[in-house]
Amino acid sequence: MKTIKDVFLSFQQGLNKVYDTREIEAIALLVLEEITDMSRAKIKAFPEDDVPGEAAEKIQGILEELKTGRPVQYILGNTEFYGLNFLVNPATLIPRPETEELVEWTLSSVSSLKLAVGSSVSILDIGTGSGCIAISLKKNLPNAKVTAIDISPEALHTAKQNAVINDVEVEFIEQDILNTKFEIEHSKFEIIISNPPYVTLIDKAQMHQNVTGFEPHTALFVPENDPLIFYKAIADFAVKQLSENGLLFFEINENFGKETVELLTDKGFTDIELRKDMSGRDRMMKAVKV
Repeated sequence: MKTIKDVFLSFQQGLNKVYDTREIEAIALLVLEEITDMSRAKIKAFPEDDVPGEAAEKIQGILEELKTGRPVQYILGNTEFYGLNFLVNPATLIPRPETEELVEWTLSSVSSLKLAVGSSVSILDIGTGSGCIAISLKKNLPNAKVTAIDISPEALHTAKQNAVINDVEVEFIEQDILNTKFEIEHSKFEIIISNPPYVTLIDKAQMHQNVTGFEPHTALFVPENDPLIFYKAIADFAVKQLSENGLLFFEINENFGKETVELLTDKGFTDIELRKDMSGRDRMMKAVKV
């Protein structure tokens, strides 16, 4: 019979070529929690407790998959984002903690919008993927009208499921922002937010194989000669579709902070703010449309 401690040990031994020690411990904890239904606190407090045979077999199977570099979130089929549960699969990017910071920033900025009495904020999420941004915003702003677009029908299928799971209403539309014929009934938005593709081939060389080998390339990569292609398209769209004093939020490539600020300045946006993420990297941006 395997103990909790044995599971942690087998994960450390099996994954030390794929992840660092801290990541391995987090993954093992996540898998144990999911498969045994034990709480995180209990797993940590009672390392000598036995793991039931059936659960131990499942965990061993997951460990074998993890050795290939396949992300644990895809193996388990779900992940947590901003306190909510989301289905994820190879059609969607795995939501990241820094994107939670972007959601937090957006929520804290809503009060600065000068909305007419009784009117609700209208939000557009561009490149929604799993729907994590749009759904988290709607969950925390129940009166908001939230629309989300993505080029991938598979991603939108998952996003719609996630909206049901989290009991929110979001309008999902299949649309390519680079070639948009996007007309919505109420086409002015107070907030446009996007975490678009921004990884260059140079970045790719430094990235973990569990990202580049498994996550959807259309949601990740941009041409080396035009790394800001999506930011240009979204900024042009926002110039037309944002209401006066509306807010534009971006997650960005940390290597192109200055260039993205210049791009938005050239497009006529004001009060542009570049913000660092929890790791101290230039990772998000807010701008106001005059």
